[in-house]
Amino acid sequence: MAEHEGSVRVDSWIWSVRLVKTRALAAAACRAGHVRVNGERAKPAQALRVGDEVRVREENFERVVVVQKLIRKRVGAAEAAPCLVDNSPPRPPREFVAAAGQRDRGTGRPTKRERRDLDQLRGH
Repeated sequence: MAEHEGSVRVDSWIWSVRLVKTRALAAAACRAGHVRVNGERAKPAQALRVGDEVRVREENFERVVVVQKLIRKRVGAAEAAPCLVDNSPPRPPREFVAAAGQRDRGTGRPTKRERRDLDQLRGH
């Protein structure tokens, strides 16, 4: 496992500790504003240090982790676990997560009225 003194890029670290599936997705999440370091929006190349709090927003959930060890290479889950402290709130049970509207098979695309009703239901 590669340990480094100093700092590591945010996108590289969140990919290395398996918070996102690919390095490209990590960089995209940073650019989209879904990653915060110590409360501030993080750019992909931002330096990360031991003790920083990293928040990664997923669909209906936010992961809150504290950096314990800096790594640059992706490692197995068992090796990645000591690199962070997970302070995330518990995930909501699946039955409480709002399900996306499902259309019956073969009914085609929603009409304009149905689309507006779906958007209103979803809170858009």
